[in-house]
Formats: sequence, C-alpha cells, structure tokens
Amino acid sequence: MQAHVIADGVYGLHADIRTTDLFEGIWPIPHGVSLNSYIVRGEKIALIDLVRDWTDATEQIEKKLASIGIDFSAVDYLILNHLEPDHTGWLQEFRARNPKAEIISTAKGINLVKTFYKIDTGLRVVKDGETLDLGAGKVLAFVETPNIHWPETMVTWESRSGTLFSCDAFGSFGALGIFDTVPGNRIFDDEFTPEEHIFFEKESLRYYANIVSSFSGFVEKAVEKLANREIRCVAPSHGMIWRKEPGKIIERYLKYAAYAKGETEKEISIIWGSMYGNTKQGLDAVIRGIEEEGVPYTLHRIPDENISFVLADAYKSAGLVLAMPTYEYAVFPPMAYVLDIFRRKHINHKTVLRIGSWGWAGGAKKEYDAIVSNFKWSHLESVEWAGAPAAKEVDLLEERGREFARAIRAL
Repeated sequence: MQAHVIADGVYGLHADIRTTDLFEGIWPIPHGVSLNSYIVRGEKIALIDLVRDWTDATEQIEKKLASIGIDFSAVDYLILNHLEPDHTGWLQEFRARNPKAEIISTAKGINLVKTFYKIDTGLRVVKDGETLDLGAGKVLAFVETPNIHWPETMVTWESRSGTLFSCDAFGSFGALGIFDTVPGNRIFDDEFTPEEHIFFEKESLRYYANIVSSFSGFVEKAVEKLANREIRCVAPSHGMIWRKEPGKIIERYLKYAAYAKGETEKEISIIWGSMYGNTKQGLDAVIRGIEEEGVPYTLHRIPDENISFVLADAYKSAGLVLAMPTYEYAVFPPMAYVLDIFRRKHINHKTVLRIGSWGWAGGAKKEYDAIVSNFKWSHLESVEWAGAPAAKEVDLLEERGREFARAIRAL
C-alpha cells in the first residue's frame, strides 16, 4: 500500500471502508466510504486528521505511512480539523504510540479532545488565520469554518502546493476503490472515468443531503472566506482528492447549498407508501399526469427504501409528491418518519402535492398539517378518497398530476 503524492512533501493516506455498518449509525453505505488522512513533511512532520479503528483503517494508514518512511511515532503535530469520531476515534491509541506529538485544533476542538478522549497535555489551540511553520518552506494556515458540520471545525491550508485539507467539507460517500480489482490505486479526480464521476456525484449529493444540508449557510460562508486563496487541490477526509479540477467540487457544494434556499432542480421526488394498493392506484394516476407533461421525477417507496436515498432526491427537487394512506386516524407511520427527517434536515422551499386513501375513517390530513405547519412549503390541494379510487377520482388525480407538473416546470 502506497501513500499518494499530492505535491513535494505532501501525501494522501486513504483507507477504504467496506462494511454493513451505518454511517453515523443512520445512513447506509452500500458502496463503502473512504477515510483520508494527510502528511505534510518539512523539517517537522504534520499528520492532518486521523481515523477510527473501523474495519482495518488504521492498518491501511500505517502501511501507507511506512511507504514514505514514517511511523506514527515520528509525527510532530497531529492536526484535527474536526473531532467527529470517524476522524479521531483512534486518538487515544495514537497518543499511546506517540506521547510527544502536539495535538492542534480550534478552542472548541481542543475542548472535545479533553472531554471525548480525556487527553489534557500536549494540546495547542489555534485561532483563525494562525500559521504553523514546519520548515523547508512548508507553512500551514488554519481557517475556522464552524458548523461544517460541527461547531469546532476548521480547514488547513498549505500555501506552497495550494492544498486545502477540508475534512468533511467537500466530501462524499463511496469507497475510492469500489471500481478497482486492487483497491487504493486511484484517489485523484483525474484518475476516474466520466461514468465513475457520475457515480461519485450521486454519492456526494447523498453525503451532503444526509450530513451537511442543515448547515448550508455555513458552507457558503466558508467558501466566501476561502475565496482569496488559490486552491489548487481540495483534499477532503471522505472521497476523492481534487487536483485537476478543484473548483468543480467547490461549485458542486455551492449548488447543494443553494438547494436549501429553494434554488432546486425542476423535477419531482415522489415518496409513497401503500398498505393494500389503494393509495398506489391513485399515485399511478398522478404519475400518468406528470409523464404527460414530461417533467422528470424519481420514485421512492417507503419503508422499503432507506431514508438516506429518499432524502438525497427530495433535497434537490423542487416538487414533492407525498402519497400515503391514513393509518389509525393519522399519518402512515413510515411517512411520519420521513417528515421528521425532513424537519431535522430543514427540507424547505418545496411545492408539494399530498394524496392518499383511507379505510373506515380519515384523519391523516389533521396530523399532516400539524407536522408541516412550520415547513416553508406551498401545497396544491390534496386529494383523499375512501378505499380504491373511483373513476372520477382517477380522472381528478391524473389532472392533479398534470397541474402539479406544470407548476414545477413554471418555477
């Protein structure tokens, strides 16, 4: 396993994680994820960001360190841009291997080192704009970027190579070796095919929607704060390293951040659940109407499909169709969970159509209206019916689908 050269004295160390574990205990990663750390070597050696002992991550990183003649014990500075455990979980073991290394982070980051890992010595707080001279022309600058996506976060900048070590900012799901027989040989953006980039773009959107979307305003502030630096390489802690087109992932994140303000794609995310097929019959009519108008849509059945994938499409879409039956006088429980996640992730500025059947009595509308009362949504008039939809209701639902598609296209 070889470290990857980013520039003279600057190296990427990455571990591919393939596991059935859920990321953050919530989000599935069927295609894995990468954990990236970095070395900057001048007269002193800095290790930027760590990993957790997840599958064989520490062994992968250690072997790549060895390929450039470095051991954990040789590190002079450990720079922690972000204290979430996927980047710091191995910190106590690192400290046992290397008691002399100075651990560097923001004030809030150092506080988390103390409270999470009970380490009280060999710590240094750095402030926004402060620098660390490693010698031999290697100078690191620290830029505070709070709430991407924890309050303590910062990024680290190496000016000579123009490398931005951005931790969770500009990251993605997807193990980098997912397409390779021998994983770990490709980590840079110019090493992947256009088809592979399409895959990673989808995974970067899902990562953003799942992890970062609530903090989109802070993403925009951070990009603005970094605007005066010539970024020639973006080196995140998840996903590929962008050395050919670093601006592409930054622009992509700005596009994702704009989704939170309603600058979304003119498409529809259809999220549906059905107990006995009656709601599905009504939804099929709505879909026929949408298709007649030629507006693109995605389709997600709940609870069959994990909310991680539902959230990604819903986040970028201007329109939502929510199709659900009434369940015991209330919202269909899987849809109630979807709506709760939407609340937590601030899925606002949507045009919405809600439909659904009911059995012995209705009631979903009352609970639904209460749940979404604080959402920044505009609604077309909903359609509800008892049991299977009658012919007149099918006609109404088809027309409502056409009407809804036209409304989305006109945005």
